[in-house]
Amino acid sequence: VVADRMPLRLRLVNLNKDVPMVVGAELIESDGLALEFVQFAVETGALRFGDFKTKAGRMSPYFFNAGLFDDGAKLGRLAQFYAKALISSGMEFDMIFGPAYKGIPLGAAVAIELARLGRNVPFAYNRKEAKDHGEGGTLVGAPLKGRVLIVDDVMSAGTAARESIALIQAAGATPHAVAIALDRQEMATENGQDVPHSAVQYVRNQLGLQVCAIARLADLLAYLQRHRSDGLSQHYDRVLAYRQRYGVDG
Repeated sequence: VVADRMPLRLRLVNLNKDVPMVVGAELIESDGLALEFVQFAVETGALRFGDFKTKAGRMSPYFFNAGLFDDGAKLGRLAQFYAKALISSGMEFDMIFGPAYKGIPLGAAVAIELARLGRNVPFAYNRKEAKDHGEGGTLVGAPLKGRVLIVDDVMSAGTAARESIALIQAAGATPHAVAIALDRQEMATENGQDVPHSAVQYVRNQLGLQVCAIARLADLLAYLQRHRSDGLSQHYDRVLAYRQRYGVDG
């Protein structure tokens, strides 16, 4: 049975009990879905620990690469996490947009999972290079209209979000919300300088879009604290130090 295409209105449901975690003097509340996602990302190798240089030039003790959800089973489960987080958020939207390149398979997978759950919404994506034959243009899929949800992996500087917003507005639709897998909860940079807000906060407060993240850096810390006895103690200490230096609240 094919689900009817209709504006998506998601009801807030209680999926998991909150699990309070204490880091030093700070209380971190991390729900079960977020912790389950972090564990999934660690087990699949999409979330790794070590020394990694970020786009901002910082040396980060962890690295998240959604490109390593690299088979059907992993991508399908990732889509389930996105769908559950969206349902829990109560966010409303009319269609999904996947920005090139990583957003394309992510957006498609989320659209498939939502349809499986009985919520069929249109899906579109863009090309980096305009096509000069056939239908032409840079947009592929359903026409952009109504309230558009942008699906991507992470948000580092908000650049990709701004590009997507421009495309959506040019098509006459409304950029309404962004769904990401991991909110790094760290200061963004402008002209090479740290600023007191994250990319997510910029998109939410300055660009006016809702943001839904499956997990946050706080959830990663909660997971590492729970598993300190499993050999993750050094990673916990390094990630905590990184957050204390570059982190933002919210």
